[in-house]
Amino acid sequence: MHDSILDQELSSALEDGIESAKRRQILEGARKVFLARGFDGASMGEIAKVAGVSKGTLYVYFDSKESLFEALTTEEKQGLAEVLFKLDAEDPDVRGVLRKLGLSYLRRMGKPEHISSIRMVMGAAEKFPRLGQAFYEAGPCQGIARLKSYFDRQVEAGRLSIEDTGVAAQHLLDLCVSGMLRRLLFSVGDPPTEDQIQKNVENALRVFFAAYGPDAPKQ
Repeated sequence: MHDSILDQELSSALEDGIESAKRRQILEGARKVFLARGFDGASMGEIAKVAGVSKGTLYVYFDSKESLFEALTTEEKQGLAEVLFKLDAEDPDVRGVLRKLGLSYLRRMGKPEHISSIRMVMGAAEKFPRLGQAFYEAGPCQGIARLKSYFDRQVEAGRLSIEDTGVAAQHLLDLCVSGMLRRLLFSVGDPPTEDQIQKNVENALRVFFAAYGPDAPKQ
């Protein structure tokens, strides 16, 4: 009886692993097709072909191109937020923590494939607003929420002076990409160099701490 239960649990775990791998395989194929064709130009048939699965299998996992696109963008942005916004609230060097975040954030935002994904979502959002909302909630909103929580801890510790930590989180991220993200979205110039990234982040930190540092004027 005990061995039978173990066999069932092992079989279930194996099936879950196969299901997860197949889903990941489909999402990876979809990512390639969406980036190459855009949302409107992509077809479920081509996605199935690139992913190496049948259309029948594809529809078992995702019932429409919209649901597949939403799952892809949501998972990618959630994963990015988890990786970028790991902030040590106990580290007294707030500037150092935010410098590390700013550099990682801007390096990622400036990648051509990331710019392409933003354009793709913006192109699809007018026809399918839910896709734009899902992208925004999974990415920017998650990052801002994590940064807000970090700022709350720093205000409590007296390391920052902020009245609205949510607004301050948006300010910092906007300052980091200031003058860079917009031109990249319009395909103006080359991706930022490491020197340009570091200069942008240092400028952002200087403005941020002038407004929100522990010695900043009370708001």
